Amino acid sequence: MKYVICRRTCRASAVKSCVVLCLIAGALAFGPGETRAQSAATKEYQLKAVFLFNFAQFVEWPTNAFPEAQAPLVIGVMGENPFGTYLDEIVRGEEVNKHPLTIQHYRRAEEIKTCHILFISQSEMGRLDQILASLKGRNILTVGDAESFAQRGGMIRFVTEKNKIRLKINLETVKAAALTISSKVLRAAEIVAPGKD
Repeated sequence: MKYVICRRTCRASAVKSCVVLCLIAGALAFGPGETRAQSAATKEYQLKAVFLFNFAQFVEWPTNAFPEAQAPLVIGVMGENPFGTYLDEIVRGEEVNKHPLTIQHYRRAEEIKTCHILFISQSEMGRLDQILASLKGRNILTVGDAESFAQRGGMIRFVTEKNKIRLKINLETVKAAALTISSKVLRAAEIVAPGKD
């Protein structure tokens, strides 16, 4: 499967431009592969887990987003977990800028203490506005794949078209959270304004 090759290259080399090279090469695709028993949805979310792992390398947080120099970089999942154990497996033993990567699962926004990347599951779309409002002013990169995600104030939306995943980025909300996304990722993404997802 194409995305597995991409993931192994990214993890083995730890080269920051790897995800961009994969985007340009069209390697971030999924579809019929080596294990036919695996559903397309499972493959899709495995690939999205790889994206979340790579966002940790391509986003800069202000120093005060970490309580101490070697504090964990937390990737959170809000609501139903579509990744199974795959996201936990992909970050196990990994670190970015001396921050070990850890995974947290949340049911309510009030549970979020320290979090840097938050994937908001489609199960939470009924209360997305409330969740995003509660995170306002915090340095949390919000990611989702629901149709109106970026339009409603989410930062990065996964868009699946023809078995490929593209990114739509709401740069206004990214800047409001004092985050910086690498220009390499921005060049490979579609920039959208609120209300125009």
